[in-house]
Amino acid sequence: MKTKFGLIVTTRGFFNPALAEQGRKDLMAKLDGLGYEYVILRESETRTGGTVETFDDAQKCAKLFYENKSEIKGIIVTAPNFGDEIATVTSISMAELEVPVLIHACDDDIEHMDLANRRDAFCGKLSICANLYQYGIRFTNTTQHTSSIDSESFTADLQRFSGVCDVVTGLKGARIAQFGTRPAAFNTVRYSEKLLQKSGITVVPVDMASLIARCDTFKDADAAERLAEIRNYGRIAEGIKDESVVKSAKLSLAIEKFMDENGCVAGTVQCWDSIENIYHCAACLPMSMSGEKGRPLSCETDVTGAISMYALSLASKEPSGYLDWNNSYGADRDKCVLFHCSNYPKSFFGTDIEIGSLDILGASLGYENCFGACKGCVAAAKDMTFAKISTDEFKGKVKAYVGEGIFTDDKVDTIGSPAVAKIENLQKLLDYLCKNGYEHHVAMNRSRVADILKEAMENYLGWEVYRHQ
Repeated sequence: MKTKFGLIVTTRGFFNPALAEQGRKDLMAKLDGLGYEYVILRESETRTGGTVETFDDAQKCAKLFYENKSEIKGIIVTAPNFGDEIATVTSISMAELEVPVLIHACDDDIEHMDLANRRDAFCGKLSICANLYQYGIRFTNTTQHTSSIDSESFTADLQRFSGVCDVVTGLKGARIAQFGTRPAAFNTVRYSEKLLQKSGITVVPVDMASLIARCDTFKDADAAERLAEIRNYGRIAEGIKDESVVKSAKLSLAIEKFMDENGCVAGTVQCWDSIENIYHCAACLPMSMSGEKGRPLSCETDVTGAISMYALSLASKEPSGYLDWNNSYGADRDKCVLFHCSNYPKSFFGTDIEIGSLDILGASLGYENCFGACKGCVAAAKDMTFAKISTDEFKGKVKAYVGEGIFTDDKVDTIGSPAVAKIENLQKLLDYLCKNGYEHHVAMNRSRVADILKEAMENYLGWEVYRHQ
């Protein structure tokens, strides 16, 4: 769904109100053309055609926004002339939405600087922002201090801001399923539920025994539709028994139903080794299929990894994968190999995938107990964003790093599902990860949304964010 905004078009008395009234029409037309929904005062509700100038206007605007609180994900303020900073900040403060705010001001026309046509929004924007700062209201600035409503620059600002709104509202109140305990060997995925809860993120745990028991309640007929979905999802490797594929279908249903019942938008799975030893099936395939549908699942009960995947998907509207920073790539220090067994969504692969048994765990646990690995090489892509959220109990805060690179078409002759990434100044990034206690896991997405994530997490959620350049 497209983001729904609350719109404030502000004006100031001794500037031409006709400029603001036209700006209001232009902004609405712009949003209509981009497919966004919005809430705005009607023309008849203020003496300046639905724009905001007085305290009375501000009260009306705040009431309208508050009545639509459940739908508005962000507020857009535009000043077609100088604007009124008091009316603007009062509207936002009284509405009590606590959503992202975008501040925009219109360009002057240097050829029309007479009293009837000058805007002075360049100056007015500073006054509006100063008041927001004084009220403690966080906001997002446009790329350029002023811009025309019909400009490409403002279009990009709106699209970026929409992503910020989706990340902020999506993470606040997010519920994350945790299937099982972390593997004992992985201290690296420890995290603080309390720090996440402080940001509005709730973890919903369930032990693996309960999940497996639920799988056993399904009859084969219950899983028939999911079984057909699996067979269309990829090519089943030779030698795989039908019984193993049925088990995977039931596991997929059990995970899905738990998440549905508990309102979970993402999750994480203790993918080894109790499920292989007890249920005789791997978790990768159900995780991959869930991620392809927009509900990501991370490996090895890495809860903050699941949140990282979800944040990327909120920003990009694309499926996210979960990988290990795994191998150097020859002498090229800006390239590396990323790897998992794997649970990548199908769209990460450039060709049809093979669904077989886990290679590494299969060697020790028995291949017959490890069906469910999605195998193939991650396809090349010019757009790639990586992100990892973590909790830092020593600092008492949630932190994250984000950055961008590409997936290359370099081949790696290895097992599982490798990906080769090229990231400028990779050695600097790896040094930062080592010195700041980050996990060896990373979420990746075939998009360019690092700036959206930084703005959402740092400015509005108050997290510590490193943006890699």
